[in-house]
Amino acid sequence: MKILFQFLIFPGFLFLSITGGILSWFDRKITARVQFRKGPPLLQPFYDFIKLLAKETTIPENSSPVIFLLAPVISLTAIIIAGILILLPAFNISSGFKGDLIVILYLLNLPAISLIFGAIASGNPTASVGASREIKLLISYELPFLLTILAFVIKSDMSIKLEDIIYEQHLFGAFIGSISGILAFIVSMMCVQAKLSLVPFDLPEAETELFAGAYTEYSGTALGLIKLTRYIMLFVLPTFIATIFFGGFNFEAWNIVLSVFKILVLVFLITLIRNTNPRVKIKSAMKFFLVWMNLLAIASIILAVIGY
Repeated sequence: MKILFQFLIFPGFLFLSITGGILSWFDRKITARVQFRKGPPLLQPFYDFIKLLAKETTIPENSSPVIFLLAPVISLTAIIIAGILILLPAFNISSGFKGDLIVILYLLNLPAISLIFGAIASGNPTASVGASREIKLLISYELPFLLTILAFVIKSDMSIKLEDIIYEQHLFGAFIGSISGILAFIVSMMCVQAKLSLVPFDLPEAETELFAGAYTEYSGTALGLIKLTRYIMLFVLPTFIATIFFGGFNFEAWNIVLSVFKILVLVFLITLIRNTNPRVKIKSAMKFFLVWMNLLAIASIILAVIGY
């Protein structure tokens, strides 16, 4: 019963969906202010999701229906489970699973992989181009992201448990307070931007070029599940960054405000990057991650090894 509650209510599906929707509103509101617009009301992301549920889901004629419809379900399920495994230790909730980083990293990749399969299964050439870009982007940003995680594993006496990483920061201070932590933070934020497919790395959907790219053929409930997955990712990924860099959250007295502030600042940075940079070409994005971000990540590991 406890496991079912954690999966469906807190910190699972319901909590992740509501918080993700609110953060999506925050992202859109900041974007509007940057562009001198008023922006949407607080409940607009929820209206958008409910409206899609009421519409018909159209299946392309030349598609593989099972894979096409299963992709959004797998994507949503994966990010919910990843969110639970991150939030349980981050909120200091004891559970049978200790937050193994390897499992979490695999789950965080499933939304992108599911998108690739769904786009290819749709049979649409434009969607296939989007899937191709997603594959290239995934290959590019995943290595530096893994290298930054390795830096924290080294700092945590080679432990791959999220609980141990949080505990280490409680003892010796947040990892962001070190030189290696600052370098790793820069790399991680760029990788998160790519994982969320936001400008300057929104290449897989690039609406002005590919008409939403990998999402082109999705509609109705299937598109609603994709949108909900994006809402939740906007909460889960900054939470993961806050956990490994800032030592999780503390919900005692005024620390509640500080915990919420951490997430809002990270989402604000993501939104700021999105609104102050042009979209880059896929070749430039791959070079950026495979060369420059990898070099920064490796420098972070070296500094972590020597204690900086």
